[in-house]
Amino acid sequence: MATEAPARYMQGIAVPESSVNPREFFLRTRRRTQLESSKAYAGLGQTDTFELKKTDILAGLFIRFDGSLVTVKGTGQVNTQARWPYDLIKQLKFTANGQSNIINCSGLKLKAREAMGKGDLTDRGVSQNYNGATVTQGTLSQACESWGVGSRATNVPDGTYDIDLSWFVPVAEDQIDLSGAIFAASSSTDLTVNIDWAPPTDVFTLSGTATATLTGTVQVVALRYSIPLGPDGQIVVPDLSVFHSLIQTRYTNLANGENELRLIGQGAGKTVLRAFSQLWNGAPAVPVVVNEDNFGKMAWRFGGNETPDEYPDAQVLRYINERMYCSDIGAVWGFHCHEFASENAFRDAVDLGTASEWRQVINVLPAVVLSNAAVETTVESIFTAGAGS
Repeated sequence: MATEAPARYMQGIAVPESSVNPREFFLRTRRRTQLESSKAYAGLGQTDTFELKKTDILAGLFIRFDGSLVTVKGTGQVNTQARWPYDLIKQLKFTANGQSNIINCSGLKLKAREAMGKGDLTDRGVSQNYNGATVTQGTLSQACESWGVGSRATNVPDGTYDIDLSWFVPVAEDQIDLSGAIFAASSSTDLTVNIDWAPPTDVFTLSGTATATLTGTVQVVALRYSIPLGPDGQIVVPDLSVFHSLIQTRYTNLANGENELRLIGQGAGKTVLRAFSQLWNGAPAVPVVVNEDNFGKMAWRFGGNETPDEYPDAQVLRYINERMYCSDIGAVWGFHCHEFASENAFRDAVDLGTASEWRQVINVLPAVVLSNAAVETTVESIFTAGAGS
């Protein structure tokens, strides 16, 4: 009597053990970049939901907003805040195969991670307007994008401005080995993207009878890889036993001096690839520039008081980050990153099964007068299906 081939569960989906053959898969697969969905933008403060097709192996998503901003000053003014334009996406949540919110972060964090994940992607020479000045480095912008109006712009003239923005959602940690890509060709697969758009008060400051009206179209373009058949006629897949996670957390209990922030999602089966942060301060909030005037010692710790990486001041960490990413991430948006994956992920990544009580150290100097301050930290990790998100 014939017996079924033993099954191997990857990301909660049963796949025949004999089908898992990474070498054969990469010889035979084909990349497919296709429009997944296109719909009218729901509007500021609203949510757009996208159900993704159950086919192939999903490795990434391109999100594009293409529209226009109409400003009318009336008896007041239209000003943009620092979260304009990339935090137009207040929160993007990607759910797959029972793992809720594998990716859960804002649009600006997605832009930062794209620069971190692609060291050859640079914003150098791309001109954008930030706080009334033309900036050509550190905006995380691409030349083909259009902000329409600058970030932190004041008294925006009446007009209609073209807006064209893009974000990349890294479903797989790496587009070469596809770690964290999702096996989507199953009736039990459930892939959902929810985009919570920022409310007007997050991106605009309006006075008097001033209005700012944003309309447009949202496109979701999927980056997939075909599932080939092997010589025996059976499907061939790579090892898809892990998920790739990008989770944002907000910390508000801050003071001048050394702050230790315990990062969420710790435990066996999880490995940290990078943790990157911004300090937002003031009302309306702006990101604090990363330099030696604003921040002292920067570090990360685990256990009782083990401190593997310690930078004497933030300027040193900013230099190291720019060297890695070909983008000065600390200048405009105030990012700094503890990086473990850009040069040798398998050697340097932090195993949270052994490094317990993982903590980030941020030393805020007295030059920064804290008011409504919050640190927004995004942790990127790889984890097995049983470890949770």
